[in-house]
Amino acid sequence: MIDVHCHLLPAVDDGANNDEESIALFEVAIADGISHMVLTPHIQPGRYENTRKSLLPHFEKLKNLILKQRLDITLSIAGEVRLCAEVLSLYANHELPFIGELNGAAVMLLELPHEGIPPGSDKLIDWLMDRNILPMIAHPERNKAIMRDISKVEPFVDRGCLFQLTAMSITKKFGDQAYIIAHQFLVNDWVSVVASDAHNINRRPPILSEAYETVASQYNNDLAQRLFIDTPTQIISAY
Repeated sequence: MIDVHCHLLPAVDDGANNDEESIALFEVAIADGISHMVLTPHIQPGRYENTRKSLLPHFEKLKNLILKQRLDITLSIAGEVRLCAEVLSLYANHELPFIGELNGAAVMLLELPHEGIPPGSDKLIDWLMDRNILPMIAHPERNKAIMRDISKVEPFVDRGCLFQLTAMSITKKFGDQAYIIAHQFLVNDWVSVVASDAHNINRRPPILSEAYETVASQYNNDLAQRLFIDTPTQIISAY
């Protein structure tokens, strides 16, 4: 399986705190059957002042550590970009990170604020798409506005955005409402990929297998293969 959203790069956001925690998380992921992970630290001006360039030294250090530990996993680096006005300046400074490509467009993991959908979000999506950047909306099933009314996501659906569900939402570990919305996304065939959004061992581990089995048993094996393996592989193959 391929995990395109996790916070295992140490000491850059609210994920792994140090090298030891990061290695422990990778060991869990490998045991779960994950073969590649895209590291996606938060990029949120005013809170997490990360950029594509600033993350690269941390990534190179971690890659060397993985080699030294002889862990059987491959890594790439991107970011989880908060939807905000600063996206424009990040773009201008060539600091937006991309997970990979799909159908010739650069795929960027884009996070909505947890409490709602800011006015003008659709305009920012249009602006990105005009520049051949395809937003992948991170964990929409956990956005409070969408949890209250799933129709709030329709402008993003209509524009052709990708959607990434969190594995723990599918298995009901993020609560009843996130579970209901996640499965409505699955029923509507809106889901592009499922990822762990792993942060730590105890509460948010890098586990995909349980959600894979849930999707395979409640829907079908082909859908599970597409969401956990085929589409993520297609996206990262350009990088």
